[in-house]
Amino acid sequence: MKNQVFIKDNFLLQNEYSEKLYKGFAEKQPIIDYHNHLSPKDIAEDRSFDNITQVWLAGDHYKWRAMRTMGVDEKYITGDASDKEKFMAWAKTVPHTLRNPLYHWTHLELKRYFGIDELLNEESAERIYEEVNKQLQQPKNSCRGLLKQMNVETLCTTEDPIDTLEYHQRLAKSDFSIKVSTAFRPDEAVMIDSDTYNDYINKLGEVAKIQIESYQDLKKALLKRIEYFDANGCKLCDHGLNFISFEDFKEDEITAIFQKKKNGETVSTLESEKFKTAILLYLSETYHEFGWVQQFHLGALRNNNKRMLKELGPDTGWDSIADYSQAENISAYLDRLDSKDKLTKTILYNLNPADNEIFASMIGNFNDGSVKGKVQFGSGWWFLDQKDGIIKQLNALSNMGLVSCFIGMLTDSRSFLSYPRHEYFRRVLCNLLGAEMQSGELPEDLDLVGKMVADISYNNAKEYFKF
Repeated sequence: MKNQVFIKDNFLLQNEYSEKLYKGFAEKQPIIDYHNHLSPKDIAEDRSFDNITQVWLAGDHYKWRAMRTMGVDEKYITGDASDKEKFMAWAKTVPHTLRNPLYHWTHLELKRYFGIDELLNEESAERIYEEVNKQLQQPKNSCRGLLKQMNVETLCTTEDPIDTLEYHQRLAKSDFSIKVSTAFRPDEAVMIDSDTYNDYINKLGEVAKIQIESYQDLKKALLKRIEYFDANGCKLCDHGLNFISFEDFKEDEITAIFQKKKNGETVSTLESEKFKTAILLYLSETYHEFGWVQQFHLGALRNNNKRMLKELGPDTGWDSIADYSQAENISAYLDRLDSKDKLTKTILYNLNPADNEIFASMIGNFNDGSVKGKVQFGSGWWFLDQKDGIIKQLNALSNMGLVSCFIGMLTDSRSFLSYPRHEYFRRVLCNLLGAEMQSGELPEDLDLVGKMVADISYNNAKEYFKF
């Protein structure tokens, strides 16, 4: 049925309470997207896209994985096929994504940005490709325009310590109404077991104007970059780790381990874990000093397909959920910081849904009354940012803590068309609460429940981050 409307006003809202909660308390809230991987260069230069493939498919490994599953040749995914050919290959894949969140996101994004109700498939692909490409030439659909359409108030990109932040500086001096900040991502300085570690440390030293010959030099260089990021408005950091390392260590051990690595010697697994513990604790104590929020994204098993990693590089769709043990190390790490009164605001994200209750209960150990929701169980992330994952995260947090203090959704995306995911999250939230109002599990009090919806959608993040 070519003309059927799929994304209706009551999309995902299954009763009257859900609809009233969404319309009255969630829909019009501004967006604070406190973690994403958007290009600050594209925002600063207000890039316009020639076609939908450039803005929608480039870099989107969610879509790439689905296309590969359907037997689409890599030429039409990351290869040298034309942009139109790549879009046609994606359109042919879309009908086969039923029950995958990609089907929802695809049609939600087409409707919200371009007013397209038609289902995307092989038959409609040519029409939709031409229509969207025509609309993309309008000023309202430049990078900045796309953000404004979604009522984005603040967004935080993610940068390495060696980044110059030149585009953030340009944005800070511009008249762009949306606040664009950054998050400090020093993982390469932590991962001493990496084959490219010494090369990275040399680059960090050049940027920090410090010749890094010792562990003390490394700490000084990282401090200089934290100071630089802070001076440029940064108030968050982010770490993407398998798990938080925690091994007891002595300072002279860490000095020796760093020296071994600098000399090109092999660092053992235990030595690596001791080093990571030491440098992470140093960084977290420094974040506390600067009043930053620290984020830990934990539990990915990355680069599983070594053949394709060699061919295409990282972040191209070959990662999955891991089953690392998380609880004891997180507890010991946070406890060490708390015992020194150096635990800053912290957000913990898990990728393994089996860890939901572990993370949801862990945060309660370190919410000490000093700050509302000081330690947060982060929103469903990566493989878990779909309806089922969102509901499970909300339920675990509700059961183990106070979901009313939750700071809500983020995109964690590289695409400028991903902002309807905030709407998706809000609709799922409102439907969950509306169903419980209808069943009598929550009071039939729209103002009471609606306040929580508004807080989770916007107010809590606004208070927590104080942008």
